[in-house]
Amino acid sequence: MSNRLLKIAQVIEETSLSRRSIYRLIAQGEFPPSRKISPQRVAWRADEVEAWMQGRPINSGA
Repeated sequence: MSNRLLKIAQVIEETSLSRRSIYRLIAQGEFPPSRKISPQRVAWRADEVEAWMQGRPINSGA
């Protein structure tokens, strides 16, 4: 597992979710919370995002 931090653009790319969806899921307690890394920046721990993705069911579209 990695302790590296992901910016919002990286989280969007990794999860294929929109920014709005990510923040909605956070508000619902269904996505890892961001961490404040400076007064105007937040980031997510890569290992937490990865664990969240591994716990999600795969939608086969069927």
